[in-house]
Amino acid sequence: MTPVAPVFRHYDREALDREYNNRGKVPGYSEYLGRWPAQSERTRAELPTRLDVRYGSAAGETLDVFLPPSSRRSSAPIQLFIHGGYWMLLDKRDFSFVARAFHDAGVAVVVINYTLLPSVSLDELVRQCRAAIAWTYRNAGTFGGDPTRLFVSGHSAGGHLTAMAAATDWRAFAGLPADTIKGGVWHQRALRSRADPALVPERHAPAHARRGRPEQPDPADAPPLGAASPAGR
Repeated sequence: MTPVAPVFRHYDREALDREYNNRGKVPGYSEYLGRWPAQSERTRAELPTRLDVRYGSAAGETLDVFLPPSSRRSSAPIQLFIHGGYWMLLDKRDFSFVARAFHDAGVAVVVINYTLLPSVSLDELVRQCRAAIAWTYRNAGTFGGDPTRLFVSGHSAGGHLTAMAAATDWRAFAGLPADTIKGGVWHQRALRSRADPALVPERHAPAHARRGRPEQPDPADAPPLGAASPAGR
């Protein structure tokens, strides 16, 4: 049998596809996903919110703000969450439930949307997430948040976008302090070395994949990150 050439580290195409198929790795995944809409709807109904706030002109550039408890309305730390879905699925409304535990701890929560692939390029999607973070920093005082305590986290594809945000040169991007983000949590998995044609047109795939790797930009004052990864990966 002819050996199959690896496309990323020791993974061949089939093995790498399996690693990106989270649904195939979690038995009963539909049960977990099925809980999110009801939990999120209940969170939006029970917590003080500002929903569908625009941070840009594109249709996908909206965010939901979950206000901190009234006792913390002038100095609450901010947790900004970037949803997952393989960069091309799901919506911020599916993830409202993440706000509840933070709210109980006195934290303001911002859950963002972005325009899904392949309607925009990966470069544009990353830019939108950065723009949402810049909006949050500049407008924190309007919802009781402290812009000097802004943290970012994300789920799945949102983990990759969190890492890209942490690697941003904020002074060059938006004229903000270099340490705009104080910390974050992301999953430790790079983009494919050759991007999925369903997401990025084949003729652009190598360049997009290189620019979309969080290890590419490396400002000296990048914030501390916690990386969550399966054992042995």
